[in-house]
Amino acid sequence: MLPVLALVGRPNVGKSTLFNRLTHTRDALVADYPGLTRDRLYGYARLDSGSAIVIDTGGLMSTPDAIGELMARQVQLAVEEADAVVLLVDAKDGLTNEDRDVADRVRKSGKPVVVAVNKAEGQAPQDAVAEFYELGLGDPIAISATRGDRVAELTVAVFEHCVPGAAQPDIAAPVEPNGTRIVVVGRPNVGKSTLINRYLGEERLVTQDKAGTTRDSISIPFSMDGRDFVLVDTAGIRRRQKVTEKLEKFSVVKALQAVEDADAVIVLLDARDGVTVQDVSLIGLMLDRGRALTLAINKWDGLTDRQRHDVREELDRKLPFLDFADTHFISALHGSNIFDALKSAARAAQAAVRDLPTPRLNEILQTAIAAHPPPLVRRRRLKLSYAHQGGKRPPLIVVHGNQTSHVAGSYRRYLVKCFRKAFRLAGTPIRLELRTSDNPFAGRRNKLTPRQLRKQKRIRTRRS
Repeated sequence: MLPVLALVGRPNVGKSTLFNRLTHTRDALVADYPGLTRDRLYGYARLDSGSAIVIDTGGLMSTPDAIGELMARQVQLAVEEADAVVLLVDAKDGLTNEDRDVADRVRKSGKPVVVAVNKAEGQAPQDAVAEFYELGLGDPIAISATRGDRVAELTVAVFEHCVPGAAQPDIAAPVEPNGTRIVVVGRPNVGKSTLINRYLGEERLVTQDKAGTTRDSISIPFSMDGRDFVLVDTAGIRRRQKVTEKLEKFSVVKALQAVEDADAVIVLLDARDGVTVQDVSLIGLMLDRGRALTLAINKWDGLTDRQRHDVREELDRKLPFLDFADTHFISALHGSNIFDALKSAARAAQAAVRDLPTPRLNEILQTAIAAHPPPLVRRRRLKLSYAHQGGKRPPLIVVHGNQTSHVAGSYRRYLVKCFRKAFRLAGTPIRLELRTSDNPFAGRRNKLTPRQLRKQKRIRTRRS
């Protein structure tokens, strides 16, 4: 079993930077901003001294506010899971009272602790660590998480506190979690973290009735009915005009990157707000990126019958283009209908990678044309000859014919609906590409025979 290492410390000492250094990723959001990390973020460290699971945590504060108390609870859970703890401190700031408080908390856990004195670049190691011996947690190690200075020495010291054999360098690299990747997206404060916590049955993510609580994109393995999933919580995405802070821009970028890697997306809406302009824009973005999706209307339990009727009418009026996706009315807080939404997302993910046999595609195409032929263009009927699959995620259907550039958008939508109905492709957009076959004789002129040349000459003579 891989050892588990927890990175703890006060805010802005470089825990996320060290996490990225150890895991060779950029999964943790990093900025010169205290209190940036809030949830536990897990990753795999692949090092010369061995392999391990690393947990990035939020910064501990001496006098935490409401969100700080929730973060402290997440840190406590991480320390309980860990085999060893890396306590990060800042060489530039020196030893602070907050460092002493964090050291006392970690000491009470009874877990092995190694003190890492970060941001020690440009200093003699013995000078950088001198005052931190006061913590009484063994020999501190001066490092630079940004540059990687003495990080290898730190990992060797940490592995010495773990189970025997954990530091063997020939340990196979750990495998990333497998399963259908379901990303939950939506505006701020619609209940994304609450929904994932309800799926997991534990307070895995920090939740608060305040917009902007989640900042990183957190991936969490999950199993249901014998099927593996990876649930991804993302930061709330607001309208571009309202995103002014640099930190929020980074969070939105991480959310959009998570969408790019998603097998399917659950778009979460707040029933109390109805369908907002930003909701429509966000759904349009998901479709533009070709993501399979399921629509979940959260906080449904707190609405009156009249309000529910109004929301349904608004969905029909503002989202008529989303008739292929399942819609679920849920309560993330109480767990109502949430697993139906997850099953719909899983079906949509399967539909997005479905194999579409060419014979069946052509059969559907000819049936559709027989029922409703393409419109006339310049008194000539368009001809659509044959179809085949051109890609997946989302399904791409290529139809060949002549003058396909003149096919109206309404007829394109008609063909897409025929293919969707025949293959039962619920939850995934379908892209239709119409191609005009090249004329093999274009640009070529027949060579005239001597008889044809004499005839051509006689005709020209008569005209003159």
